[in-house]
Amino acid sequence: MTTIPFVEELLAPTEAVGDVPRWLADRRRIARARLASYGFPTQRNEEWRYTNLAPILEANFPVAAPDVAHGVTGESLDPFRFSQEWPLVVFANGRFAPELSDLQSLPEGVRVLDLASALREEPELLEANFGRLAGIDDQANAFTALNTALASDGVVIHVQREMEADRPIHLMFVADAGLARQAVHPRVLIVADRNSKLSVVENWVGLADVPYFTNAVTEVVVGDGSTVQHVKVQREAASAHHIGTVDARQGRDSHFVSFSFATGAALSRTNIHTVLAGTGCGATLNGLYMVDGRQHVDHQTRIEHAEPNCFSREVYKGILDDDSHAVFNGQVYVRPNAQQTDGKQENNNLLLSRRAHVDTKPQLEIFADDVKCTHGATVGRIDETALFYMKSRGLSAAESRQLLTYAFAADVLEKIEIEEIKKELEAATLVRFTGSGE
Repeated sequence: MTTIPFVEELLAPTEAVGDVPRWLADRRRIARARLASYGFPTQRNEEWRYTNLAPILEANFPVAAPDVAHGVTGESLDPFRFSQEWPLVVFANGRFAPELSDLQSLPEGVRVLDLASALREEPELLEANFGRLAGIDDQANAFTALNTALASDGVVIHVQREMEADRPIHLMFVADAGLARQAVHPRVLIVADRNSKLSVVENWVGLADVPYFTNAVTEVVVGDGSTVQHVKVQREAASAHHIGTVDARQGRDSHFVSFSFATGAALSRTNIHTVLAGTGCGATLNGLYMVDGRQHVDHQTRIEHAEPNCFSREVYKGILDDDSHAVFNGQVYVRPNAQQTDGKQENNNLLLSRRAHVDTKPQLEIFADDVKCTHGATVGRIDETALFYMKSRGLSAAESRQLLTYAFAADVLEKIEIEEIKKELEAATLVRFTGSGE
């Protein structure tokens, strides 16, 4: 077991209840106790085998104070807004910033509250769902336990039954120089009632290249017959560290659609888990990660088929340059009663440098006998035949490599269903590899 180096609060006596509901105080206390018992994972833990946490644990990041200063302005956010028409919830250095947020255009039937307001106005919804999906039972989930113990701000999104939101809810988590050498633990809860439809975008942005640590947890309740699209865009500062977990649970005939885009942070890890807990539901998990320098990016996905007649589709792609390192571990788990499961999983990686490397491990664990499941992974370099063809058409070697690399990325970006996001991420990818937005 590793020690707990930077969170003395975890080992302190349970806080006085005061304005904190008893149930929340109890869940924080349990999370503290669990984390104190098993500590943070080392590389001996199979789920963390390829990710060394020393840069985070040895940095001794204290929890940012409730009144942490920031210099974030509306103008500084504009380059990261996908649409001026979408409702916007801004967190600056881990704290809700109502002066920067815009909730005037909320779709009918959708309620968005910061965590403090939700505790006052939606206590039953919060008690029924907060901490119910995101596991804290073993060492692999140590950072989820850390968040559960320390989360003091976040957002709750609730869409009522039979309602379809006509525009995405945009959550922007922004860090500037005021967060230097500190940690934040934001929490997101999304609840989609029966036969509803909702899209949520989490946008993680670093405005200053300073070291800090983000440890985020999102829980998603997808009701019977509902569809939730969740897009996570991680563009943290180059010196930052980011660990984020998304845990979803799906009802009958529901659909959970996830896309993860990761290009920022010195060390980042995204965990995406969903349980298909009702018959006839589906999960679609896609992602793109692009890293260079000495960046380390880790994606861990788990799709658990718990009921019959469900499907899952998953495509993750990675592009690596210089001395960067990527990890992908995708697990599809089929329970014995999940007959007629249809699952497909794919991870493809493109190496632009001989020093870059990938550890990829797609997994199938099947305990039912009437299933169709496939998986695969590739790690390779640019196709020399395609490169020769483009050069023969008058393009330089550099131009040919750039366009082939962009095409590799664009293939998975096309799977994004929200047009504004797809166009902006395609443009950002094109600029990265060609130096042109045209």
